[in-house]
Amino acid sequence: MFRAAALVGFTLLAMVSGQQIGTQMAETHPALSSQKCTASGCVTQNTKVVLDANWRWLHTTSGYTNCYTGNAWDTTLCPDGVTCAKNCALDGADYAGTYGITSSGSSLTLKFVTGSNVGSRVYLMQDDSNYQMFKLLNQEFTFDVDMSNLPCGLNGALYFSAMDQDGGMSKYTNNKAGAKYGTGYCDSQCPRDIKFINGEANVIGWNGTSANSGTGSYGTCCNEMDVWEANNDAAAYTPHPCTAVTQTRCSGSDCARNTGMCDGDGCDFNSYRLGDKTFLGKGQTVDTSKPFTVVTQFLTADNTSTGALSEIRRIYVQGGKVIQNSVTNIPGIDPVNSITEKFCAQQKTAFGDTNVFDQKGGLKQLGQSFAGAGMVLALSIWDDYSANMLWLDSDYPTSKSASTPGVARGTCATTSGVPADVESQVPNSSVVFSNIKWGDIGTTFSGTGSSTGSTSASSSSSASSSSAATSPTGSTVAQWGQCGGIGYTGSTTCASPYTCHVLNSYYSQCS
Repeated sequence: MFRAAALVGFTLLAMVSGQQIGTQMAETHPALSSQKCTASGCVTQNTKVVLDANWRWLHTTSGYTNCYTGNAWDTTLCPDGVTCAKNCALDGADYAGTYGITSSGSSLTLKFVTGSNVGSRVYLMQDDSNYQMFKLLNQEFTFDVDMSNLPCGLNGALYFSAMDQDGGMSKYTNNKAGAKYGTGYCDSQCPRDIKFINGEANVIGWNGTSANSGTGSYGTCCNEMDVWEANNDAAAYTPHPCTAVTQTRCSGSDCARNTGMCDGDGCDFNSYRLGDKTFLGKGQTVDTSKPFTVVTQFLTADNTSTGALSEIRRIYVQGGKVIQNSVTNIPGIDPVNSITEKFCAQQKTAFGDTNVFDQKGGLKQLGQSFAGAGMVLALSIWDDYSANMLWLDSDYPTSKSASTPGVARGTCATTSGVPADVESQVPNSSVVFSNIKWGDIGTTFSGTGSSTGSTSASSSSSASSSSAATSPTGSTVAQWGQCGGIGYTGSTTCASPYTCHVLNSYYSQCS
């Protein structure tokens, strides 16, 4: 995600993360069921969500006095990080009333402004004390999204972060709250506005003068996979490798964007930025005025769960139709529809960017987090105090002409996205995430036929190579397209050299 000091705009004065456990409000995690799938079918998981610790009320362990108010620490209670962690307690959350977070069955709604609170971030939990860990090599991850009520300047994000399963509770003695209270956040921006890192308050060098948050001397870094950053005008999916495979505290130059531990820019696939300006948006091929399904496949070099991550593919399903991802149409970039090392190298050259992605280890490095302990699923809604979300949905940087390759990212005006404006003008915005599924390739979604994006149908030469897009000839189906299943009425013949494989009774796929 593109974030600097301000991860999300927020104005609730008492919200902050801490390490002791408060007793003023019981912490009850909203249920959000999900499904784990194999060729035999999908099994419902009794998962839940927990609010990130950075939003919570922090007060003295013995009373109601705030440890943090108005973007500043109470210097008496918090003269240093360790003392602060001992003096201050992190309390339970009123999810719906204070934060606008509601769930029903497999559906989660995140409201933008609720009272004085702006934005939120939650994590999927395996149980009340542990985050759900995702190991997605040679697997796919699927969810439904409704962002019809999410305009320019906002971001409904779903992504993976290489956090500790227990929120760092077992690693840091001062952390008594753990995953139950949403501790342990990290990402590829090495954010310095996280109030507690490694069980200690981030009070050293704290500067609380920025718009809606402060920053301390420390940041918290780790591999990040942005599966979905979007509003109803634009969308991107972006891997961000770091030298820090797991959550790591940084300081000084190690926290710096791109030149520090992590690739803050990442290697993004934004259809509009990559030359297809009619693929995603209201009334377009993927119609953002209606709900749809997003499928992301994490392919490995040897097609096993132990191989090196080599390609990240995207498929959409809307109105019962499978929609292959858009194809790149930029000079200097092969016509492909997925993220590979070759695509990233070509994209960086075509857009005149330094290939930090490769410098930090690329897809293989990111895959280490999925292969190891796994990654945590985060879901959020936020506005952008750093760049007004222009990097996602408008022309960015604004100092360059929109005709410069890579600058135009969406149709939103360059004057849009100012936090003060969106918070006052569209406070009732929201995003709905639902039907989260993960498992074997081809088992988490189905469709009555395979349609294509507005440029061409897609195929690739192999799971570990760049996905050069070619239109299927005659009635053949391209690689990764649907070729059978209950209710399917399209062609059952795969383009050479691919074969139609039955993945479940509802879906067969060319591979």
